[in-house]
Amino acid sequence: MTRPRSEEAHEKVIHAALALFGERGIEATSMDAIARASGVSKATIYKHWADKEALLMEVMVFLHGLDEEREDYDTGDLQRDLAAVLSHKPPGEQEDARRRLVPTFIAYSAVHPEFGTAWRHRVTEPPRQALKRILERSIRRGLLKPDVDLDVAVALMLGPLLYWHIFVNCKQPSPDDRHIGPEVAEAFCRAFLTGRAGGCDQPGKREG
Repeated sequence: MTRPRSEEAHEKVIHAALALFGERGIEATSMDAIARASGVSKATIYKHWADKEALLMEVMVFLHGLDEEREDYDTGDLQRDLAAVLSHKPPGEQEDARRRLVPTFIAYSAVHPEFGTAWRHRVTEPPRQALKRILERSIRRGLLKPDVDLDVAVALMLGPLLYWHIFVNCKQPSPDDRHIGPEVAEAFCRAFLTGRAGGCDQPGKREG
């Protein structure tokens, strides 16, 4: 079946913008250049995106797989569920493009704080909410103390991942494709699980 022309044009623009942002940088890439590279008129592009930042946001959402619905992990094992969320990886076929563009994107966000804030909300809110749901269930099951500050707990888990991505893996990827999500989950459980849980790997009782 032939795809609608609007859908095909949309995809061409996303891929052209992705290539140009990575090659030239975000500031140096104009909507005119994206139109030429994609073969899609600028008038059509503006029907899909209000401005370059709206297009950039969608490019980054595409790169990180944020348009996919996240699974709500609930195996009854706190460490396993946390590790599943913390180990979530974007689509592997875009890994090289992500590595090229992310440093440029971080620099752009630093000088465009409103956009940076919108992006941080977009990229961090789904895992934050997923982790909070897991922690709330664990409190109800008696695996965590009821006075655990959920925002602090989530920050303690996401902070190491951001550090790893920005300062370690983004510059020199691990040859064995190592991901520290499971290690972060284990460290959190060792620090916060109550004695009732009987250790990091002990599954809690599932709710009916």
